[in-house]
Amino acid sequence: MVLLLFFAGLFLFSGCNREEGESSADDRPFVVTTTNLIMDAVENVGGDQIRTASIMGPGVDPHVYRATPRDFRNMENADLVLYNGLYLEGRLSEILDQKGDKSRPVAESIPSGKRISATEFGGAYDPHIWFDASLWQLVIDDVADALSELDPENSDTFARRAEQYKQELDELHMYALQRIQSIPEQRRILITAHDAFQYFSKAYGIEVRGLQGLSTATEFGIQDVSRMVSLIIEREIPAIFVESSVSTRSIESVIAGVRERGYQVRMGGSLYSDSMGARGTPEGTYSGMFRHNVETIVQALTGDLEPA
Repeated sequence: MVLLLFFAGLFLFSGCNREEGESSADDRPFVVTTTNLIMDAVENVGGDQIRTASIMGPGVDPHVYRATPRDFRNMENADLVLYNGLYLEGRLSEILDQKGDKSRPVAESIPSGKRISATEFGGAYDPHIWFDASLWQLVIDDVADALSELDPENSDTFARRAEQYKQELDELHMYALQRIQSIPEQRRILITAHDAFQYFSKAYGIEVRGLQGLSTATEFGIQDVSRMVSLIIEREIPAIFVESSVSTRSIESVIAGVRERGYQVRMGGSLYSDSMGARGTPEGTYSGMFRHNVETIVQALTGDLEPA
């Protein structure tokens, strides 16, 4: 009797708590993405024809993320799982690779010649492809193709939306180029917690240094901090940046080290690196997140900054 009551309760609970995308009355294709960055791309192309769910929300670090039972259920219920690939998802990578035809790594749409090599990162490439808005357009094309295969009847609609969104990304790319070039050349250096901005560096002409490597799973040491402190003092860098999905501990260590050597550097602001902002905010979209980063960088590195 106890077992019967337990399983009856479990059935009722599961029936009243459907996962995202589950609905007996909604037969639209259900697409699950690993990051909210990819979900934003799907929503811009798919519109109301597609249901979506993102495994990772705002402020989540994909390099060290561990999947929950809910994540596994959503992936099982999905018609398509889109993930970044290039080892961005860390511990999830092997699981995603095993999904076969049901899963698709969007970073594969970037030609190898346009990827940034990162031999120390799984022997592959830098996975942070979204920080070049011109490269992200290739991902939009790939998303449109994937959705068209899933729902051929709406393929023309997906293609039209993709082209419209790519025009917006063209404008975003030009805006970033112009704004970053407004920073005095000697100050055009971006220092962050981990090395996520190399595509941004290459696309927009700003030197980038990260205290940690490409993955936040790597640890920083005393020598890493010391080297960064020396660089800041030598180059007279006015500001350095934290990231929304990474602990501030590493950057705080650098600021403390700089002060111990008689120089002052301030926190320039928080940048979005491996995820966007909260849903419903300007930073909760790819374009809004990108613009926030650009403006935060430009204002911190061009202003007459008072030491924090």
